[in-house]
Amino acid sequence: MVSISEKSGSLPYLSSVCLTQSPGWCEPVGAHSGESMRFIRLVLLIIYILAIPIVSQSIAQTPGFFKDIFSDGGVSLTSRLYMDAPELLGLSVEYLGTSDEDVQTEVMISNEFDTNGHLLYPDGSPRFRMIYTNGGSSTGHGSSLGEVGRNRVRNFYARGGSYTGSCAGAFIASLSYQESGSHAPYYHIWPGRTHTSGLLDNYTGHIIPADSPFLDYFDFGNDFLIENVRHNGGCWARENLDFPSKTEILTRYDSRHVRVEMHDKASTWAYKPDTTQGRIVVTGSHPEGAWEGEILHMMQAILLYALDGVGNPVVKASLANGEMRSMDLFTEDSLAAYTRIGDRQYHHFTVLVPPGTSDISIELNAEAGYDFNLYANPGSFAFEDSTLYTSENDGNQHVLNFTPEESGLWYIGVECATTVEDFYTIYSGQLEVLNGVAYDITATWNTVGNTELTTLPASFELYQNYPNPFNPMTTINFDLPNSGWVSLTVFDVKGREVIKLLDDHRFGGRHSMKWFANDHQGKPIRTGLYLYEMKFNDNSGNSYREVRKLTLLR
Repeated sequence: MVSISEKSGSLPYLSSVCLTQSPGWCEPVGAHSGESMRFIRLVLLIIYILAIPIVSQSIAQTPGFFKDIFSDGGVSLTSRLYMDAPELLGLSVEYLGTSDEDVQTEVMISNEFDTNGHLLYPDGSPRFRMIYTNGGSSTGHGSSLGEVGRNRVRNFYARGGSYTGSCAGAFIASLSYQESGSHAPYYHIWPGRTHTSGLLDNYTGHIIPADSPFLDYFDFGNDFLIENVRHNGGCWARENLDFPSKTEILTRYDSRHVRVEMHDKASTWAYKPDTTQGRIVVTGSHPEGAWEGEILHMMQAILLYALDGVGNPVVKASLANGEMRSMDLFTEDSLAAYTRIGDRQYHHFTVLVPPGTSDISIELNAEAGYDFNLYANPGSFAFEDSTLYTSENDGNQHVLNFTPEESGLWYIGVECATTVEDFYTIYSGQLEVLNGVAYDITATWNTVGNTELTTLPASFELYQNYPNPFNPMTTINFDLPNSGWVSLTVFDVKGREVIKLLDDHRFGGRHSMKWFANDHQGKPIRTGLYLYEMKFNDNSGNSYREVRKLTLLR
């Protein structure tokens, strides 16, 4: 069932596989045989893809994920195969555009090569930084996924992946559009309630509050208003009923001239309950089709704020001296701490290096036929772009030898560099990597006696970082009068956590931490003023806290 229409300023679209920049529901028109339908879809898909402009010649890969965004245009949703907003930001996107429930199941739930489907790694971690859900029918889409498919999205979010959506994508994230109970086909990842706007095929404004995080990304003409945003049966967040306490209102409707009832209601909102989960950013309107101006910036701000809220990486285990750890279990074993690694995924470990350690050796042995990289960094997660020591080469075996500059907590990063070849949601190449690659990792170190008497500092002290201002690396020194638990966290000036550099046991003495101006995902942060806070609880029950400022100038 295929229908071809012409929209003003858009490409041809299929009503069952919507390739349009206009939002809304897809109504199949006409009838064709199965073979004829597949042939017509293929031809039109090729025509559409050839018409898509090449916006970015190269896309920087975010470490630890297959791609930045999974765009869900599945059953009962508008099936976009291109959006200007992410492409102009240089973000990598996998577009699902189908009305075929079997295809949707193979991509989002499971297939013969991939037990978890495209959304999740073998250990259940998010394979993308974010899901974007298109407009359409939220109930129809949720029902088509079933409980297993909805749980894929819930697990994606719970394990640190962010979520965005417009119109139906906002509805389906909520508990329900009704005043009580929960709507079974919804994801329930935002535990609040939505309200149907009742405004169809129209346009409305969006008022930006003065404290909206949107203003961290664009100034929107400095008038705190985005005008003429497409709206077609969307929603607002109910602030007077079961409203989650950690929800942020990013925009409010300016709809006095089209629908008074929805004026000043929450039109775009965000939710991030803790550092382990991702950030939800949804809107009741349709900015996703914009290719220029403030509406484009609105959609880009939605994406950027969600991406900046991806959950913190997780440490698999602390490696003991000389003990080999095998990461060889499958998804079905339900033991994430020992599960195989997926394509472009990172596994993180720690090593607690005692004082007097002369040298460390990290040995990695993986299945043949796959490429790995190995990283080591003091005090913060080790990624390719933020690490002190590296072993990078094609192959499945690595040995990383180094002399630690300091005692305390070191992070070890294991990266599986092998991935699949992809064309939209069609994968080829080394498909076996999707269910994970097994490997063994061993850390060994030697500790020599210290012949000199070490004098411990008399008191706790956090020193000013040096250099300051800095670019791209700075050092933070601190003194501990005895052993205890230490946390060192960097915040922006609005109090939002940027990265936790340290959260573990440390021995008494003088310590040094290096920071490469990256966030917890390993991504570079913006120029500006930041705060770093240290908390120390010693083994005697005493607590200390100190905060200082630092400045990054790029």
